[in-house]
Amino acid sequence: MPSRTSAERTTRRRTGLRSNWSRRRGRTSRLIALTVVLLCTSGLLTTAEGTAAPPATEEGTPRVRDLVARMTLDEKLSFVHWTAGPKGGPLARGVGYLPGVPRLGIPPLQAADGPTGLRINGSRATAMPTPTALAATFDDGLATAYGKVLGHEGRALGQDVVLAPMVNNIRVPHGGRNFETFSEDPLVTSRTAAAEVKGIQSQGLMATVKHFAGNSQETERFTVDATIDEQTLHETELPGFRSAVEAGAASLMCAYNGVNGTPSCSSDQLLRQVLREQWGFRGWVMSDWLATKATSDITKGLDQELGLEMGKPTDPVPDARHFGAALKSAIAAGTVPESALDRSVTRIVGQMERFGLLDPAGGDPRPVRDAEAGRDIARKIAENGAVLLRNTDTGGRRTLPLTGTAATSLAVIGDSAKHPKVSGLGSAHVIPDSAGSPLDALRERAGEKAEITYEPGIDRLGTPLPETNLSPVFRNGKQLDPGGDRRFYDGTLTVPADGDYRVGVRVDGGLAILQVEGQDPVYAADSFSETTSVVLKLTKGAHKLAMSGWAWPDRPLSVDLTWVTPEQADRNKERAVAAAAAARTAVVFAQDEGSEGWDRPSLSLPDGQDELIAAVTKANPNTVVVLNTGSSVLMPWLNSTGAVLQMWYPGQEGAQATAALLYGDANPGGKLTQTFPATENSHPMANRPERFPGVAGKQEYNEGIHIGYRWYEQQGVTPLFPFGHGLSYTSFTYRGLAVERTATGATIRVNIRNNGNVTGKEVVQVYLGPAAQVTAPQAAKKLAGYTKVTLAPGQEKRVAVTIDARQLQYWNTARHAWQDARGARGVMVGSSSADIRLTGRLAS
Repeated sequence: MPSRTSAERTTRRRTGLRSNWSRRRGRTSRLIALTVVLLCTSGLLTTAEGTAAPPATEEGTPRVRDLVARMTLDEKLSFVHWTAGPKGGPLARGVGYLPGVPRLGIPPLQAADGPTGLRINGSRATAMPTPTALAATFDDGLATAYGKVLGHEGRALGQDVVLAPMVNNIRVPHGGRNFETFSEDPLVTSRTAAAEVKGIQSQGLMATVKHFAGNSQETERFTVDATIDEQTLHETELPGFRSAVEAGAASLMCAYNGVNGTPSCSSDQLLRQVLREQWGFRGWVMSDWLATKATSDITKGLDQELGLEMGKPTDPVPDARHFGAALKSAIAAGTVPESALDRSVTRIVGQMERFGLLDPAGGDPRPVRDAEAGRDIARKIAENGAVLLRNTDTGGRRTLPLTGTAATSLAVIGDSAKHPKVSGLGSAHVIPDSAGSPLDALRERAGEKAEITYEPGIDRLGTPLPETNLSPVFRNGKQLDPGGDRRFYDGTLTVPADGDYRVGVRVDGGLAILQVEGQDPVYAADSFSETTSVVLKLTKGAHKLAMSGWAWPDRPLSVDLTWVTPEQADRNKERAVAAAAAARTAVVFAQDEGSEGWDRPSLSLPDGQDELIAAVTKANPNTVVVLNTGSSVLMPWLNSTGAVLQMWYPGQEGAQATAALLYGDANPGGKLTQTFPATENSHPMANRPERFPGVAGKQEYNEGIHIGYRWYEQQGVTPLFPFGHGLSYTSFTYRGLAVERTATGATIRVNIRNNGNVTGKEVVQVYLGPAAQVTAPQAAKKLAGYTKVTLAPGQEKRVAVTIDARQLQYWNTARHAWQDARGARGVMVGSSSADIRLTGRLAS
């Protein structure tokens, strides 16, 4: 997927899934309603390279200003709120549609969800590894390649805008959307975001960077207010956004939450003073879904409203809440000046011009989707982003890579070994072309003579719920005709004994709601997940059960019910432990459920997986745990394992990547971009409700600049795994540190040697201590630069890590500006924040 070029432009800088929706209660219904709208909206498009011919000012080029001046009021209003596309149109499947102004040669515009791939109703796309996996590569080149896949596929699938990347810092370990973003460290976030934006826009797709700003939790996300002091805001939360702006991002999305008492989408400070005046942003700002608060927001820096209040796809398409008829009335009444509307339209059309959409031919022709290229990049990132957390040495042999009899006698355990955990849930859920299972990949790699058994251990799907347990009989399959909307089952579910029953609802063609009397409703929608599976505590006997739902206009609703009884669950665990005991190696796949709309209630693995892993390791100490999680998890069983491999949500090529890493065909080289806490009570948010989830509607960032690993250093708390940690199948020696001040910052040089017999990759991390003459808060240790080096066996290289000037500054709250941090400071070079190999001094 090469970058597209033009003589007149130059490049500017710049999943078979399971879920437990019942825990989301009120959020779930809002999220399902949002799903409907996202998948019913549409758009048309044509785009081009990510740069303008003449440089544009905020007011636009003469051409753009002339076009806006020739528009009617209604035509201008059509640009500032996304809507649904033409009914039945072939492109009515993205997150938003703008009709354009055909009489002026301005084409329609279409937007799709990201950030793990293109989420488009009715279309398949490459399901990429989650951004946490991408960031763990510490590789800007791979971040650009990731972006190119999104950009190329977006263009090929008829889109102009992708809502990606997400660049909020990982602040709350429990955060439901941690898997969608990059890191707890602002430098890693900044570099990864900029590289991805460049990749997306090199293909002619416009990037929308989200969520500006302070969006660190899903709990009460629509209303919570984040209290963030000025230094913390500029040094930790905003750098990723600024980096994306400097990389040329076409658009930014403001967040649901407020910041310091003002809703983000109404914040003159964020949207005008910071974004426009300090950073010189030339693109446009859209709201998150239904995050616009008032028509007056257009005077505060918000340019475009995203979101429609629809309940079902068969409902009439409503007007926008604030930037449609309401804005027209406000302009007529004189409460909002029409010049504010003109400015916003100019910004949007200006980006359309920049990307070639106003060219007579509609910009460069759309490419043909290259699914094979997408697969190759997805696998490469899955392999490079995997983090080897633990690898013990027993009898002179490491647990991984698998060799000898340990490689040919395997008990593979875990639901996600057979049903791959491709991604998290919510608007980032992508339907892949295909996604093989790790079980099949391991069998293929081990060969025909290998003995590989499989047990789910914890079965999240189970078997069809017997007709004899439902009265009247419920038959799996079609329940509603296309466009149908009604209750389709009333009856009773009879269970043979008291206990925990896992009930699965598989949906195709719309949404189904299952309600068992006395239990939370279970929502299942094919737009966010193939199957919803929940555990219900039921007493022996009959329970009233009802099901209702609706079908998409173009296909029927099919619903299948499955279950796992308490007896089956006990048998599954016993069979898994027996299989582990009989094999030379046990490989356990474990997963969590990161999702938009809710934060994890605990850092523990859900559904009894910790107990299962503990039982397996007791039966077979040579156990490898493969984690398919979106963020940090607790590991009470860690010391009983042979190895732990963090694969994140690895995308559609995760199975092949996992097999390659376990067998040594690929060498793990990823590093953690977030700290893994040791316990539920030993992380920055622990026992501090004012920080998370907030008190009386406010969350306080009173940890200040000490985010993530900086807090652990400040407090002297030892984590389970530190920031930057990641093992390899080889080892590296550091020597020869040299520290040099330069005109633009500093350069750190060091020799790195590969001591092993396999090629490996090492991320050289440079941390700085506090500057001696600065009285403002400073971190005891902050990442200031890094580079990744590949070394053959026995090879040694001298590498240079550049520290740019911004890393040697701090935000002066008295001057409201960046200021050089005077005074000498310590330099620490190592393999992680806790594994420092060399130290030096940087002169003032």
